[in-house]
Amino acid sequence: KRKRTKCQDRKARSRPPHLIISLHLLLSFTKENYITMDTVFGVSYDGGVVIATDQVNARSILMYQQNLDKIAELSSHSAMGVSGPNCDLVRFSEYVSKNLKLYELSNDGQKLSTHAQANFCRGELAKAIRKGPFQVNVILGGYDEKTPTGGSLYVMDYFGSCTKAKYGAQGYASNFCLSIMDRSWTEGLNEGQAVDIVEHCIKELQMRFLINQSNFIIKVIDKEGVKTLKFGSDPADN
Repeated sequence: KRKRTKCQDRKARSRPPHLIISLHLLLSFTKENYITMDTVFGVSYDGGVVIATDQVNARSILMYQQNLDKIAELSSHSAMGVSGPNCDLVRFSEYVSKNLKLYELSNDGQKLSTHAQANFCRGELAKAIRKGPFQVNVILGGYDEKTPTGGSLYVMDYFGSCTKAKYGAQGYASNFCLSIMDRSWTEGLNEGQAVDIVEHCIKELQMRFLINQSNFIIKVIDKEGVKTLKFGSDPADN
């Protein structure tokens, strides 16, 4: 039996364990290990988009605050609702919004469309998988004059998948809200009807969901920009 030289032993010891690292990442970020208590959902209508999230910042058995704003404004006419651990939620929201602002400043004020913003977010989530994954799920909505209905909605998960949808929900809310949205959403909705669907979903969660999510914030994105419609607790009190 041939013995390995000192040089071969040194190379073997210095070789990075790619297989072990990849397996560890796969086990660490499976769907089962990633379940959070956040709620994010959105509904598109003729002329805009409605996005709503809960306002709870909690971990394990502790609740830190009930007035968190999880809907980040990306531009004057777009925003995204984010669910996930608070550290990743804040880091990813700020990373995306600041990069979109940098693009606008670097290109003489030209703004990206909602479709382009969604693809940028999707690309950053996909690239981060093999580096340091953002443990966030996203619903991004915006208003574009060139879009036939004005508003467009995109649903993304932390693996980097992205799809355009009429409505969507992230987190445990999907177990309660998707059936309501599927039954209530129709072509030609106006803003009031879209808000009614969102409020119906909130009432259903507060009545049926095991976890207490007392405060929700609702934002509307239309031709006038991003505006806060309702909130359970004022985020400005942070």
